[in-house]
Amino acid sequence: MYFINVILPIPLQKLFTYKITEAESEFLKKGMRVAVEFGKSKIYTALVFSIHKEAPVGYEAKDIYQILDEKPLVNEIQLQHWEWIAKYYMCSLGEVFRSALPSAFLLESETTILLNTSFKNEDTLSEDEFLIFEALQFQSQLSVNQIMEILGKKTVFPIIKDLIEKEVIVVKEHIYEQYKPKLVKYIQFTQKWNDSEKLSELLEMLSRAKKQREIILAYFQLKATKNEIKVIELQEDFGASSAGLKSLVDKGILEYYYIQTDRIHFDGKSQEIKKLTTSQTTAFKAIKSNFKTKQTVLLKGITSSGKTEIYVKLIKELLQNKKQVLYLLPEIALTTQLIERLQFYFGEYLSVFHSKYSMNERVEVWNNVLEKKQKAQLILGARSSLFLPYSNLGLIIVDEEHEPSFKQFDPAPRYHARDAAIVLANKHNAKVLLGSATPSIETFYNATQGKYGLVELNERFGKVLLPEIFLVDIKEKHRKKRMKGHFSDDLILQIEDALKNREQVILFQNRRGFAPIVECETCGESPQCPNCDVSLTYHSLKNELRCHYCGYKQAMPHNCFACGSEKLNTKGFGTEQVEQELQQLFENANIGRMDLDTTRGKYGYQKILGKFKNHEIDILVGTQMLSKGLDFENVSLVGVMNADAMLNFPDFRAHERSYQLMVQVAGRAGRAKKRGKVIIQTFNPYHQILQQVSTHSFEEMYKEQLNERWQYKYPPYYRIIKVIVKHKNYTTLDEGAQWLGKSFNNIFKENALGPAIPSISKIRNLYIQQFIIKIPPKQSITKTKDAILKVKNTFQAIRNFRPIKFIIDVDNY
Repeated sequence: MYFINVILPIPLQKLFTYKITEAESEFLKKGMRVAVEFGKSKIYTALVFSIHKEAPVGYEAKDIYQILDEKPLVNEIQLQHWEWIAKYYMCSLGEVFRSALPSAFLLESETTILLNTSFKNEDTLSEDEFLIFEALQFQSQLSVNQIMEILGKKTVFPIIKDLIEKEVIVVKEHIYEQYKPKLVKYIQFTQKWNDSEKLSELLEMLSRAKKQREIILAYFQLKATKNEIKVIELQEDFGASSAGLKSLVDKGILEYYYIQTDRIHFDGKSQEIKKLTTSQTTAFKAIKSNFKTKQTVLLKGITSSGKTEIYVKLIKELLQNKKQVLYLLPEIALTTQLIERLQFYFGEYLSVFHSKYSMNERVEVWNNVLEKKQKAQLILGARSSLFLPYSNLGLIIVDEEHEPSFKQFDPAPRYHARDAAIVLANKHNAKVLLGSATPSIETFYNATQGKYGLVELNERFGKVLLPEIFLVDIKEKHRKKRMKGHFSDDLILQIEDALKNREQVILFQNRRGFAPIVECETCGESPQCPNCDVSLTYHSLKNELRCHYCGYKQAMPHNCFACGSEKLNTKGFGTEQVEQELQQLFENANIGRMDLDTTRGKYGYQKILGKFKNHEIDILVGTQMLSKGLDFENVSLVGVMNADAMLNFPDFRAHERSYQLMVQVAGRAGRAKKRGKVIIQTFNPYHQILQQVSTHSFEEMYKEQLNERWQYKYPPYYRIIKVIVKHKNYTTLDEGAQWLGKSFNNIFKENALGPAIPSISKIRNLYIQQFIIKIPPKQSITKTKDAILKVKNTFQAIRNFRPIKFIIDVDNY
């Protein structure tokens, strides 16, 4: 007997064993997919983890349903990396498997119901059963969803079960392959006419069919320069009609054929790489020498110092050595701008992988990486591109490494792409280059401690000075009545100057929508989301209230729900309101907005950034998407509308994040010739973080934050594991949380904090409580995790607590 252990894409900790034949055992390899039955009738795509001869204990192994691959889809190094992620981030291998593979590879099963033709006894059927029986008289088969529609019920499985027992129906599982390759339609002569000597005979034959004759002549015209001719070329360049082509195919003169092609292809321009400046050359050489002794190097280069040009030079060297390179970015908006720059140099090597690409496009990138094709030697992507099947990785570049977007929060695995990239590079014996103008405190600490190499680049490209930063006290401006809406007179003046000089402006407000709160002036009530513990945000464009956590929306009311008053007022402001105020203040300016609402489509980022680059937009308003590495030469002014909201966030990283965000936003100004200006509006201009931003004092901020972290036992000195529990009933959740609190306190003493109710205590109808477990420098992380898992298993063994959702988030940065 032969058996395989498989990974199933479900959140269960263990692997499952299935039975295979001897022939299957010779064919199957680790990393191939098989379809298996799990539970009563559900069919899953599973991944072969090992092949052996040991029967499972406790259950009888089922046969596999079918083999889905001819060769492994996942390689050995990938599986090792997945195991590390599952172990380190305390989730199951199945969750990593589901997250890593494009969904097209996780084949879906669809239950189909067929009528048993030998069944005759209709009188024994109930009303619902007869409705299904009757529907099957008219349709050969029905899906479960169609049965739900026919009966108008969601719970149809008991009825289906009764019909199976009465032998009225037969249930069948179909496996659906979701990926569809893109086929391009070509045309050629049939064998009979594929001879240039027969051309005159053919033209004579078609002397009366003028349109068809023209198509043949156009075909020969194209054939002179091309070996293969696309149907679309004949149609677009020579006006060949579909009817004319069809007639020629019907006559047996021409025939169609198809060639599979990639959906996305970048043409390589193979341009010469820009010559590095003296300071860039020094940094480049320092990185190379650091790589001799260190696996990971931090490049701390101020904004607009030309870090990308250094990356490009490193990439070129590795591609020449036939190595794969992964270029990780935190934001899809950044990939949009970088594609243009990289395809000039490496178009024929470049592939892009992120969630805005369609499922089929992602499958093609996966296959190209797996097959080691040249067009997938350089991968540019967001955090999910970490899971591609690399086999010859030489370098991982993590640009803007400080960005919180690199951390995955939901669903599991809750990994940090930067840390997971360092482990992946280690498994490939590759190097990692972390780049940032404002590195995270952990990374800079590791660099100063000698764990990582450190290279600094403190000169802007073209020796342009860092922007001047002005802090505007809006409390004082309000007092002196020098505010127009949310704009101080200083900011308005600077925008006017920039527009007069035909320069562009970026305005940053880290809130989308029009206003975060709608309040009744009579009773003070504001509309709340029925599913979450948040007030609804007003969006003026569609005149609706929307929840940014669960997506709930409703029309903007005319009266207060509580007292019926018509005096409804908005509090706070978002990007929509800034955009509207700008339109009133600067009527002749072209204003654009870049936030989650305006970049939903696949090309949403591209359109906005393209317009801004082509100077079709004078003032661009946006959320934190704007702060990350975007490069526009003509931006001379950056305005931060309200700095205080970031500073007062209840998080131990609030000050570090505020500093990073403001310095990064400021770095968008004056990147070419002229020195840029930055205006930060705040109620507290004497706040130490704002003072440090205005003087670009990273080291000062770093030392201050490091002292606080040591005092209050936070990273980089102590590690953090967050435990979050959720349930729809508050009383049940509270009982469970109190039980957990006592258990954690018994084990971890003063290093266990909680249970605590977070600032948003209910999301999607689930109440939330959380715990923070701090791990001191010399405490074993493995033993700590084992203790947490032991508590989790005991907790879930208690019947009352079993429905409570238990989430573990390691390194909750």
